[in-house]
Amino acid sequence: MPFCIYGEKGSCQSSATKMILPKKSLILIQILRFLVLYFHHQPCSLAIDEYEFVVKEATYTRLCSTKKILTVNGQFPGPTIEAQHGDTIYVNVYNQGKQNITIHWHGVLQPRYPWADGPEYITQCPIKPGGRFRQKIIFSTEEGTLWWHAHSDWSRATVYGAIIIHPKVGTRYPFPKPDAEVPIILGEWWKEDITKVLQQMHDAGGDPNISDAFTINGQPGDLYPCSKQGTFKLTVDRGKTYLLRLINAAMNIILFFAIKKHNLTVVGVDAGYTKPLSSEYVTISPGQTIDALLSANQKPDRYYMVARAYSTGSNHHFDNTTTTAIVQYKGKYSNPTSSSSSSSLPSLPFYNDTNAAFSFLGGLKSLADKKHPIDVPLHIRNRIFTTISVNSFPCRDNNTCAGPNGTRFAASMNNISFVNPSTALLQAYYQHTNGVYGDNFPDMPPFLFNFTDIFLPLNLETPKRGTEVMVLDYNTTVEIVLQGTALMGGIDHPIHLHGYNFYIVGFGLGNFDIYKDPVKYNLKDPPLRNTVSVPINGWVTVRFKADNPGVWLLHCHIDRHMTWGMKTVFIVKDGDQPEERLLPPPPDMPRC
Repeated sequence: MPFCIYGEKGSCQSSATKMILPKKSLILIQILRFLVLYFHHQPCSLAIDEYEFVVKEATYTRLCSTKKILTVNGQFPGPTIEAQHGDTIYVNVYNQGKQNITIHWHGVLQPRYPWADGPEYITQCPIKPGGRFRQKIIFSTEEGTLWWHAHSDWSRATVYGAIIIHPKVGTRYPFPKPDAEVPIILGEWWKEDITKVLQQMHDAGGDPNISDAFTINGQPGDLYPCSKQGTFKLTVDRGKTYLLRLINAAMNIILFFAIKKHNLTVVGVDAGYTKPLSSEYVTISPGQTIDALLSANQKPDRYYMVARAYSTGSNHHFDNTTTTAIVQYKGKYSNPTSSSSSSSLPSLPFYNDTNAAFSFLGGLKSLADKKHPIDVPLHIRNRIFTTISVNSFPCRDNNTCAGPNGTRFAASMNNISFVNPSTALLQAYYQHTNGVYGDNFPDMPPFLFNFTDIFLPLNLETPKRGTEVMVLDYNTTVEIVLQGTALMGGIDHPIHLHGYNFYIVGFGLGNFDIYKDPVKYNLKDPPLRNTVSVPINGWVTVRFKADNPGVWLLHCHIDRHMTWGMKTVFIVKDGDQPEERLLPPPPDMPRC
């Protein structure tokens, strides 16, 4: 672990181990010089291997109104976790709130240890008010930016924060070292209590109320009322380079992001390195992260950093506002950019510009060099084709609901709307408890039809309810084709797989063609991600090797869709060797 070195410019801010050097000792001076070079990437940082997360309410004011929100340690966004490649850390989570909570470490693979992964009723029972859970976080191949968030009900609206995984000691970034690194977390804000927003959606059966603002690092920005003073500002020196660690923590919306007069050079996604990609804007889905270099190469001034919605649903209401932050250069300059002028905003694609969104996403390629090799499965043993659909159920008790034609919204994968069990599915699997789940999730849709036809029979809109999983043998190779449908009009879906990264080998609009599309797969340098955007009425193909035993959730990261049932679970069986088997649970697992 790196430690602080006290050099000629004074003492490090950390109170960690001090090295007092005798002035006349040439040997110690040489040792000091060696250590400075060895720990060049983090010379005054002391890695922490234990964190305290106290989940509690705190009072925050946004958009001219004040309310209590759920936080970690009273912070919004929550504290940043920092680690190095291959570290293991512990997070002690104390629930001092009024509702159940779980915490998920999004994109952390947790090899052989799903017990601390976090999704409620999948890998654990929730931490009840007054409860505690010491979560073990095992970093393995991840390097770059990930994030953590609540994974129970809609608590993640305010319970989230960044995870930064630095290169291991003695290695470097595969790009020029930036002068500074800055987390940029995009989120949503509701004036109303988020638990009431969720409850109203449940009660009415329709769409939830849309958010009142988007946020950058917890602040809406100066285009919203009562928000100018709190606008996040990034101060830069001309000529320096900054690594922006972008995270989309929004609940229900994909976002475009840009900075006025500055291109961004993407060098990593989802804690994996990519070939450098220069772009005027980025597209980032809920759950995804992007590492992008910002070169401060413009004349000294103040420049807007903005994010706004990419939304394609034809009958779907969405928040069409714009959140802003400011990149401000150091120094004196006249006539700074007017923060009230719309002409000072960077140009972003239109709200429903699918071609622009996927033009960016299609440009992302794995670095795929000698130091960062890739291993795309070429011989596939398990092929899964699953539809992802927004659906509807009849309203209960012959009442009228707020969904289409008086129905209640639902969602499904392969026509199954997932129902959470009343106990943790992982525990039931580990203890061989019968009756908690079925293992009949189909590898093909039960009905084959023109998935993207705008005129579809009404009987296709109603799925089945169930708690069905798919069981995979250890080390099997898997290909999943995720096919969007036009049921209820269709919309983009960011799909996240816990416990794994996958290679995105292909995507397209319309129906997947089993004869024509596979020949166009990118098997040379496909991006490696944990969350993929499936285009509206289109498809995506991903591949991975099932080498992480355990119980792992696959779900849409638009929370209303996940709440409606757009999810399933993979159970990956143990391998033959001890190092290929599920590790035992911790002694303090929460109970249902």
